[in-house]
Amino acid sequence: MADKETLDIDVFMAVTRAIAQSDQLDLMADHLTRLLVGALGIKGCTVFALDIDTDELEILATFGLSAEYVNKGPVLSAKSLRHSRGGQPVIIPDIETSDQLQYPENARAEGIRAIVSIPIKIYDRVIGDVRLYHGAPWDVSGDDVDSLMLLGEMVGLAMQYTRVLNALQAVRDTIDDVHSVWLNR
Repeated sequence: MADKETLDIDVFMAVTRAIAQSDQLDLMADHLTRLLVGALGIKGCTVFALDIDTDELEILATFGLSAEYVNKGPVLSAKSLRHSRGGQPVIIPDIETSDQLQYPENARAEGIRAIVSIPIKIYDRVIGDVRLYHGAPWDVSGDDVDSLMLLGEMVGLAMQYTRVLNALQAVRDTIDDVHSVWLNR
């Protein structure tokens, strides 16, 4: 994503299909992380969901990062790339010149040199982040940032859809249970 836009229509179509064709949030997030790492040629990707009670970013899926890095400690929304919490992307072209990382030593040990954090939003409310990790300094184009922001909104819609679908299924299961109790009387 340095000299040209990398999120071309083919990448966007593949990512959109991965999001649209899954009714399971963890599976969708897993496909998304793998697609983005492969398509962008980056080190890793993580999809986080925000736990509003603890203000912690919880991992939904990750790809390309070591277990040691993934398990380094809680990722606190207020301390970790805090600008994405306000709904804006955070672009750190080189971690060596940034003070925004919660775990800078862990990032260095992992071989991460650049991070792009895209908020996942629904109705202008941040509900998570998509984080892209690169092993080299990274100059991200404005068009790619715009595309990634759109991707974050699509992921937010997919997360909301999945939650609604799961809630409806739970209601249906309850109705079926009640109905079977009445039939067996």
